[in-house]
Amino acid sequence: MIRSVVFDVGETLIKDDREWGAWADWLGVPLNTLSGLVGAVTAAGRNNAEAFQLIRPGFDLAAERQLREQAGVGERIEESDLYPDVRQALEALKAAGYWIGIAGNQTDRAAELLRRLTLPVDAIATSGEWGVAKPDSEFFQKVIKVAQGEPHQILYVGDHRDNDVVPARTAGLRSALIRRGPWGYLWAEDPVVRENADWVIDSLVELPGLLAS
Repeated sequence: MIRSVVFDVGETLIKDDREWGAWADWLGVPLNTLSGLVGAVTAAGRNNAEAFQLIRPGFDLAAERQLREQAGVGERIEESDLYPDVRQALEALKAAGYWIGIAGNQTDRAAELLRRLTLPVDAIATSGEWGVAKPDSEFFQKVIKVAQGEPHQILYVGDHRDNDVVPARTAGLRSALIRRGPWGYLWAEDPVVRENADWVIDSLVELPGLLAS
C-alpha cells in the first residue's frame, strides 16, 4: 500500500517555459537554440546545465543566477506556471489520506516560491536546500527520511527516466513517469522506463484511481 506520494517539480508540476525563456534572454540566444542544446546534452546522459557551457564557455551557473536576481529578472514560479491538473490531483490525493511531498532538482529560491503557492502538500524540498541533487542516491534517501512509510510505500512521480524513475526504483521506492515535457514524451515507451516504472501516466489526476485499485 502506498502511504506517500512525492513529486518532481519541472515538467511534472510546473511548466519550464518561463525559466528556460528567461535564460535564453539572459544569454542572448533564441529559445529554440537553448532548448535544442538542453535536449542534446540531456539525451546524451549529461547534466542539462552543460548547455550553458556550450553557449558561453566558463559559465558559472550560481553566479549568473545571482546576477539575474540583482538585475530584477530572477527565478519566478507563479500559479500560471502550474500544469492545470496539479491542484486537483494534489487535493484528491490529500483527501484520500496520502502524505504528499514535493522534492526536485531546484534552487532554494524555487522552494521558497513553491511554498508561496500554498499547495495542499505536507512538505517541499529542493536539491538546493538539501545540498544533493538527483540522480544521487542520497537525494532519495532524504526523500525516504522525510516521507511517511517504508521505501516501498513511497511513490515518486517525475518525467525523467534517469533522474526520477530509475534512481527512485534503485532506492526501493515505487515510481511513475508522467508523459509530458520533452523527457516524459521521449521516454514514455522506453524499455528501461517500462521495466522500472510502476505506472506511465498522461495526467496527475490518474493517480488517485490507480493507487486505490
